[in-house]
Amino acid sequence: MLKDKTLTYISLFSCAGVGCFGFKKAGFECIATNELIERRLNVQKYNNKCRFESGYICDDITTDETKNKIFKEIDRWKELGNDRVDVLIATPPCQGMSVANHKKAENEIVRNSLVVESVHLIQKVAPRFFIFENVAAFMKTGCTAPDGTVKAIGDVVYEELSDKYIIVSRILNFKNYGSNSSRTRTVVIGVSKDIAEYVAPIELYPTYVEERTLRDVIGDMPKLEWGEICPTDFYHSFRTYPEEMRCWIHDLKQGQSAFDNEDELKRPHKIVDGVVVPNKQKNGDKYTRQYWDKVAPCIHTRNDQLASQNTVHPEEDRVFSIRELMKIMTIPPEFKWIDKTLEELNALPEKNKRALLKKEEIKIRQSIGEAVPTEIFFQIACNIRGFMEQEHFDNSMINKTIEDYQLDSPDNLIDFIVNNPLNLGSASLARIAELTNSKRENNAAYYTNKFIVNEIYKQLPEFEKEEINILEPSVGVGNFLPFLFKKYENVKRVNIDVADIDKKNLQILQLLLQKKKMPSNVNINYINTDTLLYDFKKRYDLVVGNPPFSKLKAKDAKKYLENNINKNTTNTFEFFLEKALAISDYVSMIMPKAILNTPEFSDTREILSHKKIDCIQDYGENGFKGVLVETICMFIDTVGIPNETKVESLTLKQSVIQKQKYITDMKYPYWIIYRDKFFDNISQRLEFDKFTVFRDRQITNSNTTQEKKADCLRVIKSRNISDDGKEIVDIPGYDSYIKKETVEALSAYKYVGNQNVYLTPNMTYKPRVMRNTKNVVVNGSVAVLIPKEDIHLTEKQMEYFSSDEYRKFYQIARNYQTRSLNVDATSVFFYGVLKECCNG
Repeated sequence: MLKDKTLTYISLFSCAGVGCFGFKKAGFECIATNELIERRLNVQKYNNKCRFESGYICDDITTDETKNKIFKEIDRWKELGNDRVDVLIATPPCQGMSVANHKKAENEIVRNSLVVESVHLIQKVAPRFFIFENVAAFMKTGCTAPDGTVKAIGDVVYEELSDKYIIVSRILNFKNYGSNSSRTRTVVIGVSKDIAEYVAPIELYPTYVEERTLRDVIGDMPKLEWGEICPTDFYHSFRTYPEEMRCWIHDLKQGQSAFDNEDELKRPHKIVDGVVVPNKQKNGDKYTRQYWDKVAPCIHTRNDQLASQNTVHPEEDRVFSIRELMKIMTIPPEFKWIDKTLEELNALPEKNKRALLKKEEIKIRQSIGEAVPTEIFFQIACNIRGFMEQEHFDNSMINKTIEDYQLDSPDNLIDFIVNNPLNLGSASLARIAELTNSKRENNAAYYTNKFIVNEIYKQLPEFEKEEINILEPSVGVGNFLPFLFKKYENVKRVNIDVADIDKKNLQILQLLLQKKKMPSNVNINYINTDTLLYDFKKRYDLVVGNPPFSKLKAKDAKKYLENNINKNTTNTFEFFLEKALAISDYVSMIMPKAILNTPEFSDTREILSHKKIDCIQDYGENGFKGVLVETICMFIDTVGIPNETKVESLTLKQSVIQKQKYITDMKYPYWIIYRDKFFDNISQRLEFDKFTVFRDRQITNSNTTQEKKADCLRVIKSRNISDDGKEIVDIPGYDSYIKKETVEALSAYKYVGNQNVYLTPNMTYKPRVMRNTKNVVVNGSVAVLIPKEDIHLTEKQMEYFSSDEYRKFYQIARNYQTRSLNVDATSVFFYGVLKECCNG
């Protein structure tokens, strides 16, 4: 972005610049445009795409020389005040290559490596946003990955770029997104993670619209006689062909092909030695007259031929004119194919017009057939510009704004949102509303950032229905809503009930939504209620949300537990989950990761194990900024039969398809979502469930001292146990002691001097075990392992607990948790004893 807020972009494989003309139209400056074929690049020059001549780079992108030219232009714009390239667009050629079939021509592999070249440039240029546009199968097509193996393009894009970018890939039929023809393509949008908290890729896609018919688009164009060039529009002309072919299409009705003619002389043919030889009908859409009242067909590169796909005008005996193709592909009338204005072209003598068309027409038509419709990129550009024009505050700025404008007052907050005096983006406004609300009310309002909702969006179910009903049971400030609008934009009617116990929340939500353009297919119903006690009168297709995580006092939880299956919890999220499961066919809900393993949620896991869990997304500690809680999101088909579950870890950057019954296996005390062959192999060598566990909750800083005295016992803490578990480590300033008379009154005292129990650090991924020793007591950072039977652990066994192998196993057993790592009644199960070392 330049100092005057002008945005910048780079375009790779830009052809004639039809698609990225949308960025120019939206006010962006082009730093560099790269195209291998000079005649196409010249078209971009006619349209003054770049400010500097050196920005037009007609070279092979695979060479260092070409890349250096691009970097040189970036440096030139830096000197002009450009802080960073805003957008990098890449539309590389993509030859079909199956990942499974490696026996492809060498040039196909090389050509698909152009995608990898684009990926590398994104890594080096580090734009705020990147865009790929390509064929529908683009992300599944094979390419030669940086490591030399053949991988799906989508895998390479995510592997190479997901460290720095949030990425979404969508297959869109452009007819429903502003283009005027049926064209199904893949559009990939990446957003730099340093701004992904404020904008998600999904918000940048074009808006869904109803398709337009061919009549709507070109029905008012002047009719053309054979060979005529419209006197007022050089680009609207009748492209001639061998006149004997005219009878093949002359009598066709809309939708009919010349091959349908009864007279063989009116069917496509050749005359060989006086004999009629029919042409082969390889594609059913050749020589086919189009429909006025249907959407225009996909425009291909050979749109100059009757024999190509879907090229025949609905009424006239010709292919579509260049101007008609431009209208179909949403190419603006001011776009120049030749270095002359339309007025200059129209003023040329007829002879000169024909000569010029003969020279230029095929180039123009091919470029149109290869182009991204201008409107598609124009909308994306406008969405990016709209975001970049606003201010986006981090937490410190938000807190300062809350203080400066006294937004803890509901009336002040409402006034601030209505007037938006600081021109804040929607994410910052929502964050302010959420933070002020959580300060005002103790309702555990954790802000659901766009990064997380973007990931949830990808896994939400599709519905083959004309009308769907959705519930957001704890809507807050509505962070899910824009994503639901996008996800179900093609559903005829979407009814969304939004419920919240806080009336002010709903009022603020309405104000925030007024700042957005509401989709015409969405109806929102606001319900001010306690969702957990409310009698919803209908069944929902989807319940989605981020319910509050808060532990209630027993007396407060009593009213919710009456209808709850799990009677052992007081956590509100669990109440919301059970409610959602009861009233909806599908549930997608954020919840604490502790649901996977803690005893409190054993009954909940039992309920869920009988539902079809489509996906578990693991966010680790990245779910809520500034809140030290690990979260996941489950996607639950409440009416389906359990089958496979996709497990995604955003922290480990891995995704695996698991059998649901495999990860919810009842032989283990809780779910092991990352279970694998390694885990199973180690499990076969161990005997589990050998210990119970004790953890002290009474020894604290208030009753201990760092001064060693004769009447004191040493307090063993987690760091005092050496990494191999073989010794107690002295740590000055950390070690502590407790008076023996104090300990005698505590629960932990019964284990003092008991050498039949074992000690292990609590809350660690580096387990190690040592035998209890004399004259020590443990605090809560160390768990006491109490054998269920009379067993004696050998030195080999105790060494095994601190081995790399066991620690790797233990990480999987603990689902790679970082917070909920207590050695408790369920997790102690996995302190397994090697079968060859167990002599009990």
